[in-house]
Amino acid sequence: MAHTVILGSGVIGLSTAFYLRQHQPGTTIHLVDSAQELFSSASGYAGGFLAKYWFRPDLVPLAELSFEEHKRLADEENGRERWAYAKSVTVSYEPNGPLLDGKRGEDWLLEGTSRAGLVEARREHKDDEVPDWLRRVEGDSVNVIDDGSGTAIVDPLLCCKFLLEKVKAAGVQVHNPAAALRLETDDNSKLCGVVIKNTETSEEILIPATKVLLAAGSWTPQVFKTLFKDRFSLDIPIGGLGGHSLVLKAPSKVTTCHSVYTTMGAHSPEIYSRPNGEIYVAGVNSPGLALPGPALKAATISQPLEKLKDIARRLIVTSGGEDLEIVREGLCFRPVTNRGTPYIARLTNEKLAKDTNLKEGQEGGVFIAAGHGPWGISLSLGTGKVVAEMLSGKPLSVDISGLGF
Repeated sequence: MAHTVILGSGVIGLSTAFYLRQHQPGTTIHLVDSAQELFSSASGYAGGFLAKYWFRPDLVPLAELSFEEHKRLADEENGRERWAYAKSVTVSYEPNGPLLDGKRGEDWLLEGTSRAGLVEARREHKDDEVPDWLRRVEGDSVNVIDDGSGTAIVDPLLCCKFLLEKVKAAGVQVHNPAAALRLETDDNSKLCGVVIKNTETSEEILIPATKVLLAAGSWTPQVFKTLFKDRFSLDIPIGGLGGHSLVLKAPSKVTTCHSVYTTMGAHSPEIYSRPNGEIYVAGVNSPGLALPGPALKAATISQPLEKLKDIARRLIVTSGGEDLEIVREGLCFRPVTNRGTPYIARLTNEKLAKDTNLKEGQEGGVFIAAGHGPWGISLSLGTGKVVAEMLSGKPLSVDISGLGF
């Protein structure tokens, strides 16, 4: 039985393993991750916003599939209680009245503008569609972007822990902390294994494998260069955009979840309330931050965190005027691409090594699923389902031909 090695056990790698166990025994699936603490970057510190329609045409089929998979899985596995899945009423909030000339478009993340600008359709709010914790000021404007039919929320950390629990129960082998050192080929130059190294014990292990998936988020280019050294003829243009976040205790019970998008000077805060009584606040990015080593958890920086705390105090009101209770602070790196869409594809021989004939077709090969930017959680289950089908030589649930190189 052919084994599959997935390099990266964040939400994309986990989602792939989750669906791949439907096509091959779990014991033949290996998750390899060099981080000392799993989910210590975007997969554990993202906001968890899910959208069905907020995408350019070549991503819409994948986004719709993923949104429906999130809903189906939550319905089947009690997602509201287990990983805080819920429909989310999504609104835009402008403290100074309607935004008439704000930047909109696919480059919103790199330009520091709001992702709500991707959606033009919006309407006046009803009273019960505004969160009771949102601090209102005279002359402000609140518009509804989605009533919850096409947007939702999850706690990414809890979602990843659920997926990890499921794949382990199926026999999937998790190697952590471990780094991939090289690919092994047989006498016919065919891919036959991956050598990994336990970074705590320095022990090297050969995992027999005919399929390898690169799904290491912002670190995917580093993994690729390690495996192929100077022999590759492919550039993987994925970078890491750092961003801080806060998780706060909601000042009152959360009955209806809300996703609030706004603009405040140079920042475009995103505020999400979750059904587990927490509010997530982000929107202060740090483009100049260097990507940390793949084994390390990024250390937060006080200045952007203080900015976020100030933003939270200005946007979230407490009943008695007391200060907000901070549950968690974080810094993560979103795997961004210049084109604004992820790379999900098989890497053909000509894109890889000139002297290595890696198996293609259903037998095996090297694949990539990375570069999801701020949409990794939203697109995770759809990506995992399609990549699992690709790895297994099955018909794909949706067309992803526009996401290759």
